[in-house]
Amino acid sequence: MRSTRLLTAVEAHAEGEGGRVITAGAPLLRGASVREKMLCMQAHHDDIRTLMLQEPRGHPALCCNLIVPPCDPSADAGFIIMEQTEYPPMSGSNTICVTTALLETGMIPMQEPVTRLRLEAPAGLIDVAALCRDGKVELVRFQNVPAFAVHLEVPLDVPGYGMVTVDIAWGGMFFVIADARAFGIDLVAEQGSAIVQACEAMRSAAARQYPVTHPEFPEFKGPTISQLTAPADDQAHDGISAVSVSSGDFRGAGELTGALDRSPCGTGTCAKMAVLHAKGQLAPDQDYVNAGPLRTTFTGRIERLTTVGPHDAIVPTLSGRGWITGLSQHLLDPSDPFQAGFTVGDIWAR
Repeated sequence: MRSTRLLTAVEAHAEGEGGRVITAGAPLLRGASVREKMLCMQAHHDDIRTLMLQEPRGHPALCCNLIVPPCDPSADAGFIIMEQTEYPPMSGSNTICVTTALLETGMIPMQEPVTRLRLEAPAGLIDVAALCRDGKVELVRFQNVPAFAVHLEVPLDVPGYGMVTVDIAWGGMFFVIADARAFGIDLVAEQGSAIVQACEAMRSAAARQYPVTHPEFPEFKGPTISQLTAPADDQAHDGISAVSVSSGDFRGAGELTGALDRSPCGTGTCAKMAVLHAKGQLAPDQDYVNAGPLRTTFTGRIERLTTVGPHDAIVPTLSGRGWITGLSQHLLDPSDPFQAGFTVGDIWAR
């Protein structure tokens, strides 16, 4: 057995969304913060992202995380988030997967009934409370970075669909958000293809017509991700979301292809809450239960109000569940013709 690289990972999902967690085998990343380490990885080691997310080891709906030493002395661990086309500054489902992996594998000691820890994400410090019992993480609750709306109810010309009213907001990534009824789509898993097509068309149009930049971190631009929403269809939750994660060029070059987020999307839920608050529809200290296409849920809550640059913002918490599905070791044979993975045009943008 020959290998020029050996990557060890914990396979996990949060409310259905896969979040592979690399625990060993990555190169040393330089930087004075996890954000700088993310930029180092993006510039010099992006082959790890494509190797672990593209075929034959990955698929379009999979996310990946790399555990790194934190730079902030108050943090217990750092993590870098990887998706098919970008390095998100923050992700709710991946935070839940990382927390579950760290505690259930013993990388960070578990304390029952609650383990408190601090993670350093590229977007900043994330305080986490994990509810634990009998060695299992039963629920992860964390305080996200501040979320804020940038544009409310602006017209967006979406090729193939016409004029649609959208909101654009930051929840750890920049989202363009629209009502699914404007596209005539039900937000259920069976409609995944139609959801992704509409979302990717909307995302590409918004990136051209309403480009946005984070006021404190100019490298975080968007919108790079899109979300359709709908009213609740039962009394168990307050709303429904379906988010498309692009598997093509987020600037809109070439064929538009993406994958449906299997969870309700944590950063998307926070962005949605920021929009609802800005419209006077969601108050602080009020739970917001958001369902995804599989009807799994994340529960959000506005803890307090703040500002980010010129924008009024909320400080949200989010909670959800994660499960470990396996442990894996990934090898790279030097004779393998696909040293950084590959994509095929049947399910990937080419």
